[in-house]
Amino acid sequence: MKKEQKEAWMRIVVLIVSGIVLGVWRYFVIVLGIINFFYAIFKAKRMKNLAEMSEIWNTQWYVFQRYMIFESNFRPFPFTKLQKNMSKFQR
Repeated sequence: MKKEQKEAWMRIVVLIVSGIVLGVWRYFVIVLGIINFFYAIFKAKRMKNLAEMSEIWNTQWYVFQRYMIFESNFRPFPFTKLQKNMSKFQR
């Protein structure tokens, strides 16, 4: 099997594993967003740490999408190091 063929088959495993991890993580991020929303309303400022945690998910989702549509061979978390945010994302 050629390298590209192996990578194409690997996408099935990545879809299942990363898909489940990111799917569960998404609900956690939704809760964080709601908490941050109400905190901003009542305290007139946002919780930067919660926003940054949500950005990590957003970055991982972007890496996952790029991998699944064959735009990149860079595997998403948990198969590679956790990318922290889009501004530091490496192509």
